[in-house]
Amino acid sequence: MNAIPNRRLTSRPNCKINIGLHIVGKRPDGYHDLETIFLPVPQLCDELEIEILPGGEATMTQDGITLDNAPDDNLCMKAYRLLQQEYGLAPVAIRLHKHIPFGAGLGGGSSDAAFTLKMLNTLFGLGLTTLQLEISAAQIGADCPFFINNQAAYATGIGDRLEPISLDLSAYNIIIEIPPDEHVSTREAYAGIKPNATQRPDLRQAINLPPTQWRDLVSNDFEQSVFPAHPAIAALKADMYRRGALYASMTGSGAAVFGIFEK
Repeated sequence: MNAIPNRRLTSRPNCKINIGLHIVGKRPDGYHDLETIFLPVPQLCDELEIEILPGGEATMTQDGITLDNAPDDNLCMKAYRLLQQEYGLAPVAIRLHKHIPFGAGLGGGSSDAAFTLKMLNTLFGLGLTTLQLEISAAQIGADCPFFINNQAAYATGIGDRLEPISLDLSAYNIIIEIPPDEHVSTREAYAGIKPNATQRPDLRQAINLPPTQWRDLVSNDFEQSVFPAHPAIAALKADMYRRGALYASMTGSGAAVFGIFEK
């Protein structure tokens, strides 16, 4: 491997939103099959820096939004260890400044990990292809491979089977908000969900319509289980519509809500 002359890289891992999310069945392994549209949102990003160290142990520091895990347990470190074990990487210092809230359905942790893989690939000149990076990312989290290409995609399986799609919402404002002190764990969200395999509007076709027509076509199944336990999230979605949103929805398993507004 040939590390690049610059021993330090910085990037801005972005979040994603789910436009529609259908839970279609439960798998023998205990996970659920779903279908959803992943859309990257560049307006909300973390700040990530990785520097190759001359020796010693790999380190990680994190600041900004306080996370519920120790730096050494962060997914960025998991991504580093994954490649370090396979390619014998030198130690690095990882610095993460969090802007993307956790427990919000925005995929911030998965994005940080995917960007870590891409940055390490560049820093150490590993020459890994997009497919190889996606395979590594899948070992970290189900939605982690999405952030390798970081383009709109129709996702199935457990969110790991991706089909690139064309979706451009740059003509609109996407506003993301979270009710104060609201966090929804993935375990909690799935505990109250009932898979629905009935025929519903195809998300790939629905998003070809203008957002003004999405309200009755594009839905997030997690709202059925999350809203009764977290009425503040339901109230925020309703408030988005009162403020003039063309379309509003909880993203992922919550607690974040996004609204699509005219610019």
